[in-house]
Amino acid sequence: MNVCAATASDASVDPLAPLLKALRANAPERDRLGGHAAEEKALIRAEGLLLDAVPKKHGGHGRSWSELLGTVRRIATVDSSLAHVLAFHHLQVATVLIYGDDEQQSRWLGATVCEQGWWGNAMNPLDRRLEAHAEADGFVLDGTKSFCSGTSGSRYMTLSAVPAGDNGPMLLGIVATQQPGIRVLDDWDPIGQRQTDSNSVAFDRVALPARDVIRASDATPTAFQTLRACIGQLVLVNLYLGIAIGARQEAHDYAHGGTARPWVTSGVAHATDDPYTLNRFGELHVQIAAGTALADRAAHALDAAFAQGHALDARERAEVSVAVAEAKVVTHRAGLYASQELFEVVGARGTRAALGFDRFWRNVRTHTLHDPLDYKLNLLGRWSLKGEAPTPSLYN
Repeated sequence: MNVCAATASDASVDPLAPLLKALRANAPERDRLGGHAAEEKALIRAEGLLLDAVPKKHGGHGRSWSELLGTVRRIATVDSSLAHVLAFHHLQVATVLIYGDDEQQSRWLGATVCEQGWWGNAMNPLDRRLEAHAEADGFVLDGTKSFCSGTSGSRYMTLSAVPAGDNGPMLLGIVATQQPGIRVLDDWDPIGQRQTDSNSVAFDRVALPARDVIRASDATPTAFQTLRACIGQLVLVNLYLGIAIGARQEAHDYAHGGTARPWVTSGVAHATDDPYTLNRFGELHVQIAAGTALADRAAHALDAAFAQGHALDARERAEVSVAVAEAKVVTHRAGLYASQELFEVVGARGTRAALGFDRFWRNVRTHTLHDPLDYKLNLLGRWSLKGEAPTPSLYN
C-alpha cells in the first residue's frame, strides 16, 4: 500500500457539476485558441480524478471501467478534448497494470498517487521512428513519436520503440517526461480535439533502464494483455457518445431559449412545437439511447474481463471486442448525426462563431477518423455470419 493519500473532494449529489460548469464556460474560446489547457487540467487534478484508475492497494480509488468511462463521457459532453486527455491518462495507468510486474506497478503507480501526476502517451503503434539501442543496463532511445496525447504537462510517459536493427514487434517502456533528451514538440494543429496535447515527442539519447521496460519486443501477449486495445476503443466510444449528448443538450437549450424560431410555414408559435424539430429530437433520442445501452454493456463486459487478469481466455476476450465494436459503430454514427443536426435545430442564428457550436462536429469528425468504421462492420459481419472471432489487433 502506498503511504501517500489523495485528498478526496467533498461528496455531493453531483460532485462533477462544478467541474463541468467550469469547463463548459470557456470551452468555445479555448477551442478557438487551441494549445495546452493547463488551468483546466489543474481543475481535473484537484478533483482527484487522476487516481480513479489506480488500484486501492497502490493508494488510488480503484474505480471500475464502467465508472471511469462514465466520468469521461460526462466531461466529453462539455469538452471532449479534456475528456480525451483524462481518458488517455487512465489508459496509460491501465498499461502499467496490464504489462508491468509488481515492482513496476508499485513504483510508478505509487508515484502517480504521491505526485498526482498526469500520464502521457507515446505508444502510437503505427509510428516506428523511435528506436531503442541496447546497452548494458537497458536501452537508449532515439527518434520521434507522433500523436502523443497528453504529453504536454505530463510527469510520466508510456512508449513503444523498435529495437535498433529489428523489423519485428516493439518493446514497451516507461520514462519520466522531464528527463534529459525528451522534447515535446508544438506541432498539434487539427480542426478538432485541439486541446488534447497530441503533439510529437522527440527523443535524443534518452535512457530507458531495463527495470522500466514493461514488455520485451519478443514477448507473446496474453489475452488479458490484448485488452488494452479494447480499452482504447471503448475510450473512443465514450468520447463519441459524450459529444452526441453535449450537442443534443446545446440544441435543447437553444430551442428553449428566446432566440430560436419555428419555421415560417410551420403554423406554430414556438420552436419547441415545430413538428420537424420534434422529429429531430426523437431521432437524437433513439440514437443516443442505443449508443448509451451498447456503451454501458461493453463497459460491463470489460469490467468482468479485466477482473479475470491473466486467467482471461481468447473467447472471452473476443466477446469484449465484439461488444466494443458494436458500441463503436453506433456511437460513431450518433456523434456525427447529433453534431450535424444541432445546426438544423439552431438554424442560421446558431452559426454565430461566438457560440462555438461547430466544435462538436469538428471534434467528433477528427476523432472518428481514428480507424475506419468499415473495418468494424467487417469484423462484426464475420462474427455474425461466419462465427469468426476477431483476431486481437491494434484496433480491436
